[in-house]
Amino acid sequence: MVQVQRMSRLMVKTLRDDPADAETLSHKLLVRAGYVRRNAAGIWSWLPLGKKVLDNISTVVREEMDAIGAQEVLLPALLPKEPYEASGRWEEYGDLLFRLQDRKGGDYLLGPTHEEIFTQTVKDQCTSYKDLPVMLYQIQTKYRDEARPRSGVLRGREFQMKDSYSFDTTDEGLAHSYALHRAAYIKIFERLGLDHRVVSAVSGAMGGSASEEFLAPAAAGEDTFADCPNCDYAANTEAVTFALAPVDGSAHGAVEELDTPDTPTIETLAAHLGVPASATLKNLLVKVDGEIVAVGVPGHREVDLGKLGEHLAPAVVELVTAEDFVGRDDLVRGYVGPQGLEKVRYLADPRVAPGTSWITGANQEGKHAKNVVAGRDFEVDAYVDVVVVEEGDPCPACGAGLTLDRAIEIGHIFQLGRKYADTFQLDVLGQQGKPVRVTMGSYGIGVSRAVAALAEQTADDKGLCWPREVAPADVHVVAAGKALQTELALEVSEKLGRAGLRVLVDDRPGVSPGVKFTDSELIGVPKILVAGRRSADGVLELKDRRTGEREELTVDEAIARLTADLA
Repeated sequence: MVQVQRMSRLMVKTLRDDPADAETLSHKLLVRAGYVRRNAAGIWSWLPLGKKVLDNISTVVREEMDAIGAQEVLLPALLPKEPYEASGRWEEYGDLLFRLQDRKGGDYLLGPTHEEIFTQTVKDQCTSYKDLPVMLYQIQTKYRDEARPRSGVLRGREFQMKDSYSFDTTDEGLAHSYALHRAAYIKIFERLGLDHRVVSAVSGAMGGSASEEFLAPAAAGEDTFADCPNCDYAANTEAVTFALAPVDGSAHGAVEELDTPDTPTIETLAAHLGVPASATLKNLLVKVDGEIVAVGVPGHREVDLGKLGEHLAPAVVELVTAEDFVGRDDLVRGYVGPQGLEKVRYLADPRVAPGTSWITGANQEGKHAKNVVAGRDFEVDAYVDVVVVEEGDPCPACGAGLTLDRAIEIGHIFQLGRKYADTFQLDVLGQQGKPVRVTMGSYGIGVSRAVAALAEQTADDKGLCWPREVAPADVHVVAAGKALQTELALEVSEKLGRAGLRVLVDDRPGVSPGVKFTDSELIGVPKILVAGRRSADGVLELKDRRTGEREELTVDEAIARLTADLA
């Protein structure tokens, strides 16, 4: 089958300059190379070249999902409110949901993810243990009303995603389905040419227990992950833990009150007393579903509100305001200490372990206290890992110092358990003739996000540089300009197409060789074949887009070389 796309007939418009609003490399190059076009904030059109890359990624995903026995379906993107209301996510998703009403006033949403609908589908279709296990997947457009859509297709309000779901009758079955997906994801990202890390993660609004993310390291990444150089530990910073290690606090003296006027912050307190911030105890007040809660961390560390929210989900966590102190004589702004807090629940990071001694607020204006010992002078209601992870923090597995890197989340897998099965009473008739509650897994890959991640990882100063499996063509043939060169370029393109290669040939009339060469590097097809100055001799120049290596070959040699590379 001939697979030749002539640029003289291709709708593509390349740009010499970066878009004014583009910040990330992928955003700049995908627009400049004519792969995508912006319609509105977070909404993008995929142009012919971009659609080819998107489809190639989808093909790899489909092949590997099919290989583990998953079955493809297509569910609606426009969804009724009721299933999401039943699961609680109609409220939990908040402003991220696109909500709308039909002409009769019925409430609907544009699906951000489909756990509820897949659960209902299986409940309708599977009634016996003999119908399970089953794994279903779809590649579909999803919608999230991002507050600040940015970075091109990396963070849009409409995006392509592969979401799959497993249904088993036992926890062992779920673990097996999870392992199948994990292995399939590794194969997918290896085939796509994505450098990636598998890291421990938190489940968030998805729910469930075990959870791992697949991250593509990139400077444009919005996720930070911790990596141990000494062992194989890796985790999203929201999932990094610190071991609670009580110490002997018997040697600490009695609590002593200190005069500390005008020291409402850790910085002013440490400067006034001439002590390091690490000797102080920071007590952050937040509201959890409206209830004021105190969170204690060492004074030199910051509270990660994202981690705190994950620990307390589905409760809503927000910072207190000045109004929250009105009528609360027990809460002295800037001088709060855990000792004597009788009406406030107290949470603490594990670093505030029993036996540790601190300088902290004395619950009086202009007063602090020292020798305040955890477990002696105050009790912690619950320990939660809530500090912002820093470079050099101890690895939970081996104790070595962690390193931090930026990355793009390209996949996420969850062992959901029975959360959604309980909500929708998803039971099947078991082997003993009694109902068995089904257990679920949920698995996502950002298909359109993978395009941007690949661009971020593989591009160079000349443009895009796609791995062969996802590139819009296997070879980009360039006719340097004259009629003889164009004739040779078209001839070799047809032969390459008949040999099974996907060919993009630049036969545009009136376009200078310099522009064609520049565009070939910007578009980023792995091999560039030039019909240039030795066309009369039937000799072409083959260039490797990534390495820049060049060699002169006859037509037959070029076809043999490129066909061998494809094989």
